[in-house]
This record gives sequence, C-alpha cells and structure tokens, in this order.
Amino acid sequence: MTTKELIKKAENTHLLSKDEIVKILKDEASSEDLFVAADMVRKKYVGDKVHLRALIEFSNICKNNCHYCGLRRDNKNIARYRMNEDTIYKLAEHAVKNMGFKTIVLQSGEDLFFDSDKLCSVIKRIKTLDTALTLSIGEKTLDEYKAYKQAGADRFLLRIETTDKNLYERYDPDMSWKTRIECIRNIGIAGMEIGSGVLVGLPEQTIESYADDILFFKKINADMIGIGPFIPHPDTPLKNAEGGKFDLALKVMALTRLLLPDINIPATTAMETLAPNGQTIALQSGANVIMPNVTLAQYRKHYELYPGKSSTNITADEGLKAVKDKIASIGREIATDYGFHQKKSC
Repeated sequence: MTTKELIKKAENTHLLSKDEIVKILKDEASSEDLFVAADMVRKKYVGDKVHLRALIEFSNICKNNCHYCGLRRDNKNIARYRMNEDTIYKLAEHAVKNMGFKTIVLQSGEDLFFDSDKLCSVIKRIKTLDTALTLSIGEKTLDEYKAYKQAGADRFLLRIETTDKNLYERYDPDMSWKTRIECIRNIGIAGMEIGSGVLVGLPEQTIESYADDILFFKKINADMIGIGPFIPHPDTPLKNAEGGKFDLALKVMALTRLLLPDINIPATTAMETLAPNGQTIALQSGANVIMPNVTLAQYRKHYELYPGKSSTNITADEGLKAVKDKIASIGREIATDYGFHQKKSC
C-alpha cells in the first residue's frame, strides 16, 4: 500500500501494523494528508467541542532524578515549593466557580509529603465543587489508586514517556519500566480513566519506538494520551541534546487519533512552546483538549519541566482568554460537560 492508502486504512479501520505506522511516520510528503485525516476522525468521534482542564501545579518537589526533567531531584537551581491544602482548594474553587472549568487537574512531582491521607483530603474537598478531577502525581500502589478513586478522583495521568525499555531505564535512573507499566494498568483496575503519553525526540528514540508507543496506547485501552516534543532543560544531563521536532510530535499525535479515535488528546503546552500557534495546529490535527494553567504565577515560574514554557508570565485569567481566542479562531467551541471518555464502537 502507498502511504496515502495506509492513512485511509487507518481512518476507516483504526488499525495499523507497526511497519505500516513506521512507513507513515517516515513519509514527510504525506504529512498533510495525515493531519487532515486525524482532524476528520476527531470531528467524527469526539466532535467540535474543545474540553478545557484547569491545571494546578501544587508541588515541584520530586524524589526522582529523570534526565530530561527540570524538576529532577538533583537540580539545585530551582526554588522548591509545596502548596498547602487551603491554597490548592482556593485555586480549584476559583477555576470552577469564576472561570467555568469542569475539570481540575492536580499535578506535582513525586512529593512524598502528600501521602494517601493528605491527598484524599484534598480530593474530597475539591469534589464538593461539582467538578471532574484528574491526578498527575506519579507512581503509586494499587491500594493508593483505589483510595484516590474512592475519595472521588476520576482520572489519572501517568506518562510512560517512552515504551523503549532500555531508554526508559537509562533516562529514568532507579526506576523500573516494568513497574511503570504495572502502575498504568493499576489505574484502570482502580476504576479511574487511564491517561498516559510520551515525549518525542529523546536522544536515540527511533521511528520504530514511536510506532511501539502508539500500539502501546491501544493495548492499554487508554482514555487520554498526551504527546509533546522533548525540550532540553539546561539543568539536566540532557541539556545539550538536540530536542524534539514539532512536526514529528504532531504526526505521532495524529496517528494516535487515527488508531484511538474516541479518546481525549490534549494540545500540549510543549507544542505551543516549540512552535507559534502550536496548540491551534494540534487542535486541527486531532487534538480536542487544552489544559490552561491556573497555578499562581509565583509558583508557576518554578514548575519548569522544560525551559521557555508558555504562559508563565501571564495571569490565569489572561491565559484562559488566550485559549478561548485560539479555539474561536478555528471555529470550534468550548465544551460544557465534564469531558469523560465516551467510548464508541469503531
């Protein structure tokens, strides 16, 4: 089959082999066909509404030492912070009551201070606001995931970053690829929606590994997948790496839409950081979610996963207005529901 025929096959059947995915990713001449197909599948399965999730980065303290992340334990050039429960709640309250968000996303480094009891207290309090709640706080035990679900958490985001076991364990020292996979599966066992995702552009990642990533998303029956280009941070071991390419990250995202047609896919902040109007382009290439940052500026500037992170110098309200303008500029609307994964027969 030609690349165009493979894209049409994916559009109609949502099935491709690894070799077929690799062929599409390698063919730069057919990129636009891929983006158009992904946008059509997005429209068919999840519609024209864009779901907004309010992101609260409540702690930048992390026990891990990942080579690509600015929050890594050994980075001594970062001002560490940890919000208390009242601050977290007040930010969530403002996001829901004053800004109109239907989902709160609580994100942090793997901060051991927030044990299950503390987190469940935060979760229960936020759920009184009549909002969906996503957690993005790292590897936990099955019992902890079950406790979060019992307290009211609806979704959990745990990125795999790369399904290449050797690369994962090289860039995530003292961490286990097998444990990561088990944690992702345990999220589903606990009853929460499964969110994951990958970086595109880590040193020695290959087109073949991106194909494995996409097939992995399908294998775990993901509900949400976030894909973004790797952007080197100056205070990490990978500071001199080349970094990821916007177009390749966009292609991986578009193929993910074709193979998992009804899931939620965010237009990531890294896309916007790397390319002008990157989030708008992503929304036109298969994405249907944006996560505006509502963290106070005094904290947000210190949650630097990568340098140049967009929207760090504007208020949450200014950021929301900018996002709304982007969505309106391409004729899309903001969703008014909670944005759960609506599984449809493909």
